Amino acid sequence: MLVLSRKKNESIVINDDITIVVVEIRGDKVRLGVEAPKEVPVHRREVYDAIRHGNAAETTTEPTGEPDAAEST
Repeated sequence: MLVLSRKKNESIVINDDITIVVVEIRGDKVRLGVEAPKEVPVHRREVYDAIRHGNAAETTTEPTGEPDAAEST
């Protein structure tokens, strides 16, 4: 894991098209702004995990008959 230090209004650029900006620092909380293309999903970790867990449950209970993208390669 790469660990970087940033101050308020400083940013980090990922792959030329994603920018993470430190918007506010208040006590033990940091507010971040994320600028990314619309096709790039951005989620908090707990939301991402819930989506993955929900999708896994859906695929095991309701198979669509379509192969996953990973399986088609």
